[in-house]
Amino acid sequence: MSHPATAARHPRPRRLLLLAPTLLLLAACTGAQDASAATTPQVTGPLCAALPTGTDPGNPTFLAGQPVDEALRWIPTLTTFEAALRTSGVLTDLPAGTAVTVLAPTDDAFAATFSEDNWDDLMTHHTDQLRTLLKAHLSTGAHPIGDLATAGSTTTIDGATITVTRTGATTRLADRADTVCADYQATNARIHIINAVLGPLPVTTDGTGHRAH
Repeated sequence: MSHPATAARHPRPRRLLLLAPTLLLLAACTGAQDASAATTPQVTGPLCAALPTGTDPGNPTFLAGQPVDEALRWIPTLTTFEAALRTSGVLTDLPAGTAVTVLAPTDDAFAATFSEDNWDDLMTHHTDQLRTLLKAHLSTGAHPIGDLATAGSTTTIDGATITVTRTGATTRLADRADTVCADYQATNARIHIINAVLGPLPVTTDGTGHRAH
């Protein structure tokens, strides 16, 4: 009895076998590039152009991998605020792993609010008042500025609730300060640079024109 002929098996073309790993590698590289682009921090505001970008030290991508206290040291316009946080120990008082949003006034904002003598006095002799002032610039949770504007307010760690409103290209806080470069990322944190000092401003003079001691 005759049997039907068995169909001949054709080997897979060798060229396709050679191409397959290459295609997989290309796909993996493209995916990695897309993921990197998706996670690159996008800072916004009129001051951003004057701050480190690209591969410059202190650029937003570099800061995204730094603890918040280290990230603040790399932003050149925040030297006064960073020194005050370090001196006061407010950040180190937060429970380990606490996410935080930092509303960071620029050096110019502090210079417009305090004289050199007044600020030196606050840093040296009035740590409690300094800590109260700084707590008005921190809130728990790492919140993008868009989320704060959508919520319409945020509560700082001193227990005060401040309004947050979108005003064109910037965001206004407590009807006093505007963001000038928002959405820096750090480890477990967001940093929004603002152009005015928030909170109840301490008085460190004794009313006679001399510095208090």
